[in-house]
Amino acid sequence: MGHTGAGAAQGPQPLPGVTYVVAVGSGKGGVGKTTVAVNLAVALVKLGHRVGLLDADIYGPNVPIMMGMSRAPNMVGEDRIGPLVAHGVKFISIGLLAPGDQPMVMRGPMLHQIVRQFLQQVEWGELDFLIVDLPPGTGDVVLSLVQTVPLTGAVVVSTPSDVSLQDARKAIEMFRQVKVEVIGLVENMGHFTCPHCHQAVDIFSSGGAERTAARFGLEFLGSLDLDPAIREGGDRGLPVTLAGPESAAAKEFFAVARKVAERAQEIAAASEQILEIS
Repeated sequence: MGHTGAGAAQGPQPLPGVTYVVAVGSGKGGVGKTTVAVNLAVALVKLGHRVGLLDADIYGPNVPIMMGMSRAPNMVGEDRIGPLVAHGVKFISIGLLAPGDQPMVMRGPMLHQIVRQFLQQVEWGELDFLIVDLPPGTGDVVLSLVQTVPLTGAVVVSTPSDVSLQDARKAIEMFRQVKVEVIGLVENMGHFTCPHCHQAVDIFSSGGAERTAARFGLEFLGSLDLDPAIREGGDRGLPVTLAGPESAAAKEFFAVARKVAERAQEIAAASEQILEIS
């Protein structure tokens, strides 16, 4: 009998005090996934939520740069890690523990260990949302995540280009295979508005993510402009969403954040009903 108890503990365990765990993923790199994760986290704080951000992009941890803080985290007691707090968001990243330009060279089991530690040994406290910034692609980290904690859902980020959308479709299929609900698709680097003639230019084509969402029966969460202010904010550690929901560069992020919050609540409520029935 004791044996089954041990087996049960291996399954995903909810994080005490954390209501929704939302992963942000993409099929390929370079689509601005971390920019979306960071601005989503800051926007949710501005909307009155308690938010944590876990940088699970072990190979290219950019969250510390975008949050504007990179000191080592404090240890709490023997084996607990105190997250850093920037812009009202509690966050942790491997980039805080292995700073500088040293590449992280790791195999699957080590990755699994780090993801587990960041989930279970960080003092997250009471959170409404824990946003998890995933590495690009469909690999080990996602499996470690779903094996460790029940995910509320995943947000998939793509640019409007065909190559990016093809990879976004792989990401959608991957989340479906591991039984994670896809909250919706975000199109990043949509229109670019010329600062001189104010004409909108579709550098990476347009509308593809919305069509992909419709094809998969998913919600289209919104299109984010290709705006130099967004990149500058990330480079300076001052995410563009700090300007608030009325700011032209940030308002679309807030629209996405509201939709993500709404969908997370709906998904959680639906799964609770299923549990009651079964």
